[in-house]
Amino acid sequence: MKKRTISLMGSTGSIGRQSLDVIAACGMRVAALTANSNVELMERQVRQFKPELAVMMDEKAAAELKTRLDDTDVRVASGMDGLLEAAQIDSADTVITAVMGMVGLRPTLAAIRQGKRIALANKETLVCGGQIVMAEARKYNAEIVPVDSEHSALFQCLQGNRDRGEVKRLILTASGGPFFGYTKEQLEQVTLAQALKHPNWSMGAKITIDSATLMNKGLEFIEAMHLYAMPPEKISIVVHRESIIHSLVEYCDNAILAQMGTADMRLPIQYALSYPQRIPGPATELDMLSCPNLTFAKPDPDTFACLGLALRAAKLGGNAGAVLNGANEAAVGLFLQERIRFADIARLVERAMNEIPVQPVSKLEDVLEADAQARRVVLEHVK
Repeated sequence: MKKRTISLMGSTGSIGRQSLDVIAACGMRVAALTANSNVELMERQVRQFKPELAVMMDEKAAAELKTRLDDTDVRVASGMDGLLEAAQIDSADTVITAVMGMVGLRPTLAAIRQGKRIALANKETLVCGGQIVMAEARKYNAEIVPVDSEHSALFQCLQGNRDRGEVKRLILTASGGPFFGYTKEQLEQVTLAQALKHPNWSMGAKITIDSATLMNKGLEFIEAMHLYAMPPEKISIVVHRESIIHSLVEYCDNAILAQMGTADMRLPIQYALSYPQRIPGPATELDMLSCPNLTFAKPDPDTFACLGLALRAAKLGGNAGAVLNGANEAAVGLFLQERIRFADIARLVERAMNEIPVQPVSKLEDVLEADAQARRVVLEHVK
């Protein structure tokens, strides 16, 4: 197998740390690492993996890192300019986009325009700018291989498919989050501490909240539409509490293929880097004799209003995905600061979607404007 050289954007986050586990276990090389502000962890990563470039989004953090790495040859950069440089660095053939939120869109586009393989872990990139991103990927012959466990599962289940017309539907599985079965009244009483306890996965704070509201599954629904060129009516969601089956593909003859495994993100990360080959790696194996019984249930987009809003945005198209995501990022940020209640997240997202007209998206500026408008609506309402 070709030994890939990686630019890892978001190296200190959950996906970033697990990506480095895979890179170390598989003997791959690191060309660049980027992070937001965790200088101490970034220094340790740089000294272990010896990249050419280290980037901190926070300028003060970058200055501190530069001082700490004064005894090395590693170049330190900062801000969006640094992130774009890491995305386009000549020595990397693969870019893992593990940064959180809209910040990942511009560097992902920059990497695509260099013809690099994109190991995509930043779902907001496709939710907000899917039409633009997929068009650019086709234009520059850049591979996009998903890292999200659900989209990796779909990607793997589609490998033997020669005619996409044979696909009856894509089935995304959802754990249901910590509040599966709650009523609307119960959701009104949810605390931050409760929302940060996911039953199956260990993730960052923002994605954990998105999983609790089921917004995360809604974002994945929109992402699947772009990744696999599928209309919304050919995608469905099923709640699978055990997180053993990561997603399924149903074909026109009613055969269903499923990808199974433990709740270990290192498996989809590794497949995104090794595809089309499979190699031994650090992911935990699934013991089928001791795993729990597999159960399935319908999602409830009425009670979990964020999911319903995401499905609405999927049907609306245009800038609706960017509005949905921008409002959600702003609202989740406020919830993490304990300035709003859990159920207010959906209310604020709905307000932004109702106030901002649906417009077509043809360029990056359209996406950025929709995102900014949505954030303004949320913040102005809270003020």
